[in-house]
Amino acid sequence: MSIQVKLFGLLVDIVGKTEIDITSINDTDSLKKKMLNDFPKLKGQSFVIVVSKQMVKGNQTLKPGDVAALLPPFAGG
Repeated sequence: MSIQVKLFGLLVDIVGKTEIDITSINDTDSLKKKMLNDFPKLKGQSFVIVVSKQMVKGNQTLKPGDVAALLPPFAGG
């Protein structure tokens, strides 16, 4: 199973891409662990995971075709 992961803000600068595809991930906890392992500079960065335009609280199972987004803290005005 492949999941498309979109990155925003400072996370793009750290990873070097706006989106990546990740395989063999079944849930959001595994996604976060893989991202932190593959991109160690993400450690210490705050971000939330959004799946199919819904903010994830806790662990969520991922399905084929899901799109995940990693969003850093943001401020509005």
